[in-house]
This record gives sequence, structure tokens and C-alpha cells, in this order.
Amino acid sequence: MGGWAARLGRRTLAVLALAAFAGTLASPAAAQMVSNCQAIAQRLSPDARFIRVATGSAADAYTVEISYVGHSTFRITAPDRTVIATDFNGIAGNGPLPDVVTMNHAHSSHYTPFPDPEIRYVLRGWNPEGGRAEHFLEVGEVLIRNVPTDIRSYRGVEESGNSIFIFEIAGLCLGHLGHLHQMLSDAQIAEIGRLDIMFVPIDGTYTMNQAAMMTVVERLRTQVVIPMHWFGDYTLSQFIAGMREDGLTIAMHPEQVYRVSLNTLPRERTLLVLSREIGF
Repeated sequence: MGGWAARLGRRTLAVLALAAFAGTLASPAAAQMVSNCQAIAQRLSPDARFIRVATGSAADAYTVEISYVGHSTFRITAPDRTVIATDFNGIAGNGPLPDVVTMNHAHSSHYTPFPDPEIRYVLRGWNPEGGRAEHFLEVGEVLIRNVPTDIRSYRGVEESGNSIFIFEIAGLCLGHLGHLHQMLSDAQIAEIGRLDIMFVPIDGTYTMNQAAMMTVVERLRTQVVIPMHWFGDYTLSQFIAGMREDGLTIAMHPEQVYRVSLNTLPRERTLLVLSREIGF
């Protein structure tokens, strides 16, 4: 696939994969869901180059809406109006109750022991009974899966206490790093697969130092990087400076909601700063 994949755009590959995925679901023999974000990444050569081959409006039927509630919580709304709140601590921002919330265990600001019982799916990034948390489910038009990582704790290390959650929506692959404390292994990078949009903690202390986090960003080669978990303008400006040196375009989003589809991803790799609904 390496030869022709290098000549096709990322968006075309995703559309083709979605079409194949739809055909798989239509087959009576289909037994399980397939991650297109993993499948496409695993079939591309490492030096494959992408070109933009499609145009479109963000107001089409494939638009994903993203708003930054605050801290590490984002509100993600799929085209079918499925709503997800990430690193949910009881606050999900403006709008109806989420259908899905994800949580992580590093600090109480990233989870709640008392989620609203009306929330259909509560996905913990750790396993309270020990071992890895394993999530792979379809909610409406959204495929949700996770990649566990370790965190520091008062005991030293809590294995698999954090999860990187990946949301596959309308051909887009969105990854939320949660409260990431470790450099990612090659195996974890492969398990994550292709990401179009990544939510990355940039505090520089409670998670990882900014230089290490920038290395994670570089390895994942995500098209849109959205910073989170920052506590002041200085922290944000330092990360912006580092990303600019690494060649990313810097953009400040003036509206409360960022609307994006596969066809409206920026041409250049971009650090996109969203305004917070809540200042925490």
C-alpha cells in the first residue's frame, strides 16, 4: 500500500476506510467493530506524505463540535448529536447531559465517584479492581477505545491508572491524552494509531515537563494539537513558543465552539488554542 498511499490524501484514505467499514458492518459475517484510525496508520509507510484532496464546509453532515469546558474536560458532539465529556469531574459544560463521560485517576479533578446515573456510559480510564481498563464500544456514530498508561501515585506508580481515549467520529480520529505521566512506547504509539486532533496537557509539572510532552506531540504527528491542563498564560506561552519552533502553525480560536470535519482540517499542522468556558 505504501506506493499509492503516499499519493492519496489522508482524507481520501479515511473515506475509503469508512466505506470499507460500512461494508463490513453490512455483512452478516461481521463479528466485531474495526478501528479505522489503527488500520490506516498500520498500513502506511512511516515516510508517507499526505496532500489535501477534498474541500468542504464545516457545516456539513460530518461536522464534529468541540468546546473546552476547562482543565482537561472537553465537550465533543458528534454529527448524530452523541455528546462526550472527557476527564469528567461532574462538570460537563453547557448543553444536555452527556451520553458518555471518560475519567482518569490521577487527581479528583479528572473524575468523580458520583456521576449522574442518567449518563449512559461512564468509562473509567483505570480498572478499580486492578489491571488494565479495556474499552471498545460504539455509541451512536462514535467508536470509543482506550490505550492505558501508568501514572505516579503515593505508592510510587499506579500501573494503567490513566487512559488515552480515542474517539473515531465521521472519519476523524480524536485522541485525549488524559493525565499523561510517561513517554509513550512504540507499542502504545501503534495502539493509538493515526490521530487528526489531539488534546494534550501542557502544565509542565503535574503531568510531564513540556519538552517531554512536545516529544510526544512530535511522535504522534497529529494535524491539530489542542492544549489543555494549563494554569496560566506563561505556561501556555511557553508551550506555544516550543510548538512554533517545531514548525506548527499557531491559531487562537475566537468562538466558544470549534467545528471541524475531515474536509476542513487545516492544511498545516496547527496548535489551536480554545477559550475555556470555566477558568480552571
